[in-house]
Amino acid sequence: MPADLAVIGLGPYGLPLAKAAVAVGIPTLGYRTGPDSSSLSPAELRRMLSGGFRHATNPAELGRVRTAVICPPTPRGADGSLDLSQVEAAARTLAGQLRPHTTVILESPVPPGTTENVLRPLLEEGSGMRAGRDFHLAYSPSRVDPGNRHFTPANTPQVIGGLTPACTESAAAFYGRLTDKVVRARGPREAETVQVLETNFRHVNIALVNEMAVLCHDLGVDLWDVIRCAETKPFGFQAFRPGPGVGGHAVPQDLSGPAGRTLRMVELAQQVNSQMPRYVVQRAATLLNEHGKSARGARILLLGVTYKPDLADQQSTPAQEVATRLLELGASISYHDPYIASWSVLDRPVPRADALYEAVADADLTILLQQHRTYDLQGLSVKAQLLLDTRGAAPTGAAHRL
Repeated sequence: MPADLAVIGLGPYGLPLAKAAVAVGIPTLGYRTGPDSSSLSPAELRRMLSGGFRHATNPAELGRVRTAVICPPTPRGADGSLDLSQVEAAARTLAGQLRPHTTVILESPVPPGTTENVLRPLLEEGSGMRAGRDFHLAYSPSRVDPGNRHFTPANTPQVIGGLTPACTESAAAFYGRLTDKVVRARGPREAETVQVLETNFRHVNIALVNEMAVLCHDLGVDLWDVIRCAETKPFGFQAFRPGPGVGGHAVPQDLSGPAGRTLRMVELAQQVNSQMPRYVVQRAATLLNEHGKSARGARILLLGVTYKPDLADQQSTPAQEVATRLLELGASISYHDPYIASWSVLDRPVPRADALYEAVADADLTILLQQHRTYDLQGLSVKAQLLLDTRGAAPTGAAHRL
């Protein structure tokens, strides 16, 4: 069966797109761009293959589709900016196979101006064609929320910004097969900036509530009760909750593209959020000290080491830094996570607790870093000698909250 869609990059953005396309019957070709691409479970792969999905190893296959979506990850580089190397490599690969009338869409998080100033020249030079005349070019910010049972690609509006009105309409026609609503931006720069705003909105608000967590602890105020009450306000407020740090694939951008404008609030939010793992370790050491124990030599169990509940994804998980700092204090750490079979910190394997309740009872301190649904926090709090809850998930009074 010939493919209608090529998804270039099967990582955190491309794989959900490929799944959504297959689910609505679009024959889809998946093309990997690097070793960090996500993997499918055997069951997921069987479902997708039966629905019209194929892996491509030959770049020539990319020239036989009507729509190509470029989705590689764009991690933060050494200088703090987004690393576009995988996007550029994908563009060069596609350019050599590009045919007239193909619709090319970029979904990776990028600085505003990337579609026009980086992607377009690479595609035009490699193909000998002109964007907006010979092929369509557009940007659409990925709105993937892994594990969200309420919002899926089908009921999440998709923003489209094309190089020309015709480019926008061509991309909108594709996404109209996946979602109930397509929102047209003025152009690719506006669509790219939508992604910047949405990502930074999350990080800034998490930073605010993380600072509130520190303040409320110092004041002896129950922040979780404050949030519970505040979220009853029907306007002007959206509830965010604190945690041990911010993980995930979406990188906050404090430089607004080629203009080089620093977004001061985003820069400050990054500083606040990056301090949370250190704060968790400080709270852990204080708790141990208050109960006559030292962090050095203490047996500490970490519950949940993924960045998001009920997923195996460990991208930028704060658990890594929490564990590193505990080891530097001389603590003896172990972990439990139903989704992670093995885990290493500082290139050393961390012991995995298979018998959860026995491990909780044996630990001098248990720290809940991620709230997986499988955790019975009422039962665990009864077994634990000390429980530090960084997610506000344990029953009131059953644990020390962040």
